[in-house]
Amino acid sequence: MQSRQLWAASLGLIAFLALAGYALDRAFQSTAQSGMRERLHSYAMAYAASDFARDGSLVPPFDVPDPRFKRPGSGLYAQIVLPSGHWESDSGQGPQLPTGAMLDAGQQVFEGPLPLTRIDGGAGQVYRYGYGLIWTGSEDSRREFRYTVYILEDTTALGRQVAAFRSALWINLGGAGVVLLLLQMLVLRWSLRPLRDVIGELKRVQNGQAAGMSEAHPRELEPLTESINAFIEGERENLDRQRNTLADLAHSLKTPLAVLRTRLDSGADEAELRSEVETQLRRMGDLVGYQLARAARSGHQLFAAPIEIEPQAEQIVTGLEKVYAAKRVLCEFEIAAEARFHGETGDLQELLGNLLENAFKWARSKVLLTVAEGTPVPGRRPGLSITVEDDGPGIADDRIAHVLQRGVRGDERVHGHGIGLAIVQDIIKAYRGELHVGRSQELGGAKFEVVLPPGL
Repeated sequence: MQSRQLWAASLGLIAFLALAGYALDRAFQSTAQSGMRERLHSYAMAYAASDFARDGSLVPPFDVPDPRFKRPGSGLYAQIVLPSGHWESDSGQGPQLPTGAMLDAGQQVFEGPLPLTRIDGGAGQVYRYGYGLIWTGSEDSRREFRYTVYILEDTTALGRQVAAFRSALWINLGGAGVVLLLLQMLVLRWSLRPLRDVIGELKRVQNGQAAGMSEAHPRELEPLTESINAFIEGERENLDRQRNTLADLAHSLKTPLAVLRTRLDSGADEAELRSEVETQLRRMGDLVGYQLARAARSGHQLFAAPIEIEPQAEQIVTGLEKVYAAKRVLCEFEIAAEARFHGETGDLQELLGNLLENAFKWARSKVLLTVAEGTPVPGRRPGLSITVEDDGPGIADDRIAHVLQRGVRGDERVHGHGIGLAIVQDIIKAYRGELHVGRSQELGGAKFEVVLPPGL
């Protein structure tokens, strides 16, 4: 992940620096050309002040604006295009300069690079600025004529400026890029440090050096670490449940097996032995079936799909109404539309089935099922509250603990609240919920309330 982020960020940084360098280079060239144009314009204005003799010949200014105009092949040239020909500065003696056309009065042009042949015969290029003017004789207005001043400058000087700028630009951008890449590596390493800590803790958990993930993690990683802890805890609970189931089964089978061994050693006749074997086998079958049913329940899943409660409740109540048809018990629902059970369908059926069956068994005429969402917690799926009430005799306060105590065999339960409540308690424990038993304020009978906490 760090390598991918580093490569992506590096490519983005390189692309940004390249685009920035290109934009700065273009901006510098534009600025340099604009400065050259202004400079050539000022030279053109100096030559625009030239005078003309009576025969129309040009009288150039005595003081030239730049000494290079006096040096042949200097790289700075002046041309004046006249109706009868053209004039060139001393610097234009030797090089073959491009000749410009006559421009309209007030017209300005800036062109280039244009080809030329230098004084040494080599090829070169120049930028050219042209300015169209009109000369009007002071004595005779009929002598008015147009002329154009051209100033040409070799591209060598500008090229050197651009090359120097580019060299400094790319060196500075390259240095900045290296510094930013190093800083980026440090930032990525620092920002991904919590993930490396999580990996380190996972390795310690795998090696048995830690019982679970710690809570000292950034808020963004809390759902991950909490899910991992929930997985670890769930696996441990499953292992403990399997061990307890095997231990319970072994303990339950000890007595029937001991009885069979005793009968075999006593030398009983075949008929008596057959009868005893049949009785003990039936008893062992019941014990195995009960323990397997308990072991089949694997508890809740962290990311189970939400299940609608009302269809499951209607299916269960329909069956119970047939079983207890003689009592004519009426079951009412108060189920919130948004309420959902996040877990196994079988767990929901066992939970509702056992609670509703107990309610039907002890109710006189009415049972109430109420389902509501728990208090919402940001970033978590909501909890759930399931309440089953009846109008039966209820359970005395001093009998609640006895009714809910855990036993190995179902026949050790009282008042009919036997294996069904044991299954309910196992499911609630697997979902880390709570079971509250009391008296119904509305119906007067027993009230069983299951509270499941918010999930991950």
